Amino acid sequence: MEEDVKKKLSTDPDGLLTYEYIANHIDAVKPDLDWLVGNMEKVDLTGQFVISAARYLFAIDPVGFAPNIDRLIKAGIEKDREHRYLGDMLQQMFGPDYADRAAELSAADDNFRRIYKRLYPTSAI
Repeated sequence: MEEDVKKKLSTDPDGLLTYEYIANHIDAVKPDLDWLVGNMEKVDLTGQFVISAARYLFAIDPVGFAPNIDRLIKAGIEKDREHRYLGDMLQQMFGPDYADRAAELSAADDNFRRIYKRLYPTSAI
């Protein structure tokens, strides 16, 4: 990624520009993905775009992008205080039956457990 692009993205007001850059350059973005994720962590205050990016990367290659997906999910958990975006992410990444498998998924995945407890704070898991 060229320095002028980094400079432009570093002034991204909410994460949308960075998300669009990832989506539009997915075939060549891997070397710069750590920087891009860091930029999104910095500028996205609501979690909308970090969660969208996590969902997008998960749909493209959940194994190849796993470390970046993990970072984005963790940022989304912290930023999505109003729980606008976390529920859709659970369904996409863990399947429509995630609620039925909540105990199993919680034991296997810390991000799932944290999201589930955030969405269902009175749950027994």
